Amino acid sequence: MNKCRAEYIWMDGHMPTQKLRSKTRILDNPIDSLKDLPFWGFDGSSTNQAVGNDSDCMLKPVYKVPDPIRGDSDLLVMCEVMNPDGTPHRSNSRAPLVTIAEKYKEQEAWFGIEQEYTLFEGRNPLGWPEGGYPAPQGPFYCGVGADEVFGRDIVEEHLELCLDAGLQVSGINAEVMPGQWEYQIGPLGPLESADQVWLSRWLLYRISEDYGVSATLHPKPVKGDWNGAGAHTNFSTKAMRSKGGIKIIEEACEKLGKKHDEHIAIYGAHNEERLTGLHETCSIKEFRYGISDRGASIRIPMQTANDGFGYLEDRRPAGNMDPYKVCAKLIETTCS
Repeated sequence: MNKCRAEYIWMDGHMPTQKLRSKTRILDNPIDSLKDLPFWGFDGSSTNQAVGNDSDCMLKPVYKVPDPIRGDSDLLVMCEVMNPDGTPHRSNSRAPLVTIAEKYKEQEAWFGIEQEYTLFEGRNPLGWPEGGYPAPQGPFYCGVGADEVFGRDIVEEHLELCLDAGLQVSGINAEVMPGQWEYQIGPLGPLESADQVWLSRWLLYRISEDYGVSATLHPKPVKGDWNGAGAHTNFSTKAMRSKGGIKIIEEACEKLGKKHDEHIAIYGAHNEERLTGLHETCSIKEFRYGISDRGASIRIPMQTANDGFGYLEDRRPAGNMDPYKVCAKLIETTCS
């Protein structure tokens, strides 16, 4: 087949957490360059991005990868949403990151994002007994065996699709709550890491369709004595990764503490349900950092402390956070 199926993917205007949307464009020939992908209009009144009497919005292709589901020369295309006059739409959180990444490009910021999510079958997390609860947390984290992990077939297929698409997945593991999993994207620069997180999420939702389950990024999908779902964000600059970088990391932590509330405001909806001070979290009302402390807002890994350089882990972002906003805020706070 000479034609190319390009899946245009974008973030809608849903609040407080934007959802992913996509539609397929058929192109006459395979696409070699991003600039060969045309802008494409859509009905913004159906995605909470426009009103009915002025509903046209535009999709601007900004990042492409091979489509690992359809194969051939088909593509997954991450798009920014633009107004008809070519300016970024109010829901477009990628455009501000482009500006910030360019402003601080000499800092060479790297990100590694740990995406946690929970698989649901109907109203229950996958593998949970109908109307009841599994055994208490403990044996499920990095577990093995049909009585301790649920959904591995979905997780393995998602991993394979991400790798086939060229996404920089660095690992996967079963999480503390049964039915909950994690994969990691990076380390990559700010735009590429955020683009790849969004595309990996789309692949997760898409492949879950085939199994009749749903994936949620909600930070506290089950109330009670169960771990929530975060998106721990590992961050470093060239100076942090260089000899003596621990001093720069500690200075960055001090800066982050002074703007804690600003970060929390864009770190994901319903995060207060997760950041309680329990289940390996620091209270949302508190900020602290420490070495090897998973109950802190910011963890400095033991290896970083021992080496005297490396990276920090911001443990505050929720699983449903927008990586464009999180990357932009971390750069803006620590590099200015």
